[in-house]
Amino acid sequence: MTINCRGTLIDLTLPKVMGILNVTPNSFYDGGKFADEKSLLLQVEKMLNEGATFIDIGAYSSKPSAEFVTEEGEIERLVPIIKSVMKHFPETLISVDTFRANVAKAGIENGACIINDIAAGSLDDNMMKTVAELQVPYIMMHMKGNPQTMQSLAQYENVTKEVLFYFSEKVAQARSLGINDLIIDPGFGFAKTLEQNFEVMNNLELFQMLDLPILVGISRKSMIYKTLDTSAEFALNGTTVLNTIALQKGSNILRVHDVKEAIECVKLHQSLNPKL
Repeated sequence: MTINCRGTLIDLTLPKVMGILNVTPNSFYDGGKFADEKSLLLQVEKMLNEGATFIDIGAYSSKPSAEFVTEEGEIERLVPIIKSVMKHFPETLISVDTFRANVAKAGIENGACIINDIAAGSLDDNMMKTVAELQVPYIMMHMKGNPQTMQSLAQYENVTKEVLFYFSEKVAQARSLGINDLIIDPGFGFAKTLEQNFEVMNNLELFQMLDLPILVGISRKSMIYKTLDTSAEFALNGTTVLNTIALQKGSNILRVHDVKEAIECVKLHQSLNPKL
C-alpha cells in the first residue's frame, strides 16, 4: 500500500486525504470560486495546513453534461496553476485530474507527480502508455461513456460485479504496460444512479480483493444532497458520514473539498483502529 511520488514513498496503510482544486468556471460545487491565482494559492495553503497529503488539480469539469473543453484550453488552464503551486509550495504532491494523455504529460513535466484519470484510459488510447513512460502513480476510475453521456449509460445487471470486472481488466492492461503504482476509484456519481452509488458504497470492502489502494470521492455529490433533499452547499455533514463509512470499508484516500473535516474522520477512525 505504498506509492512512489517523486522518489518519496507514501504509505497509504494509514488513509490519506486528497484536497480538490478545480480551476474550472463550471465545476458542480466550487466552479469559479477560485478565479485568480491569489485565491487558488490561498486555498492550496489552507488545504495543506489542514493536513492534505495530495492536491488534485483539474481543469475540465467532469460533472454530468459538462461542456466540452479543448485539449489546448485544458493545458492553458492547468499548467500555470501547477507552476504557481510548485513555486510557492514546492513540496506539494500534485495530482493531475485529466483523461487526456497530453494534458497529463504536461502536468507531470511541470511538477505534478500523480495522474488521476476518470476514464482509466478509455477516452485516450495513449493514456496508459504515457503513464508507463512517465512512471508515476495512476488513479483509475470507473466510468462509462464520457461526462456528456455517462448518466444515460447507468445500466447494470450487478453494478458491483461489473465495476470489479472492469478493474480486473484495467489493472491487467496497466500491468502489462509496466505501470507499477495503481489506485482504483469506484467512480461515485459517474454512470451510476443514486441507488447504484449506494450499492457500490455498501459493497466497497469487496474492492479490497484487488489488493490495491482505494480512493473514494463522494465529496458533496448528488448521491448525498439529492438523498437529503438539499444542495451541494449543505452536503458537508452527509459527506463526513459517507467518508467515515468508506474508511470503515477500507478506503485509503478520501478525495474532498473540505480537508479539515476529512482529516478528523481519519483521526477518529484511526482511534478505533489503533493498529493502522
